[in-house]
Amino acid sequence: MNMLSALSTSAIALFLAGGAGTAFAASPSALARAHIRDVAKGKVAALVAQYGPEPVLEWVGGPLNGRYLGTDAIRGVWGKFAKANGLLKAEVTHVQAAANPAGATVTADVRFTGKATIPVRYVLTYRSGKLVDEIWQIDPHLAKSAGY
Repeated sequence: MNMLSALSTSAIALFLAGGAGTAFAASPSALARAHIRDVAKGKVAALVAQYGPEPVLEWVGGPLNGRYLGTDAIRGVWGKFAKANGLLKAEVTHVQAAANPAGATVTADVRFTGKATIPVRYVLTYRSGKLVDEIWQIDPHLAKSAGY
């Protein structure tokens, strides 16, 4: 077996064993879109599973305004949000991602619609593929610009 074949075989074996790691991880934008989709669907368990250690959720404006530290507090706030709003549709625009070896930040404008329209400026920070910092900013400008 030549050196190239040996390397290819090793790479395939590593991939099949799950050792491919970050080389095949989702992009930061894809992670953010999945998070937003789970918010809209009220999938609290799926949301909580996306967080890394010691996450922070800054909710700015609206009835859930506050700072939530840790997965238990964040689970509670997403549970309240899901119960109050039911299933929502999420319109995501202006997605921008920035990444370096230490982590990634994604920003997006999101309009959640259902019982009411909830215009949000979203900022999500990921480290090692896990959500560690999240800003949920109620943005009345988004609602006005869409005619809501």
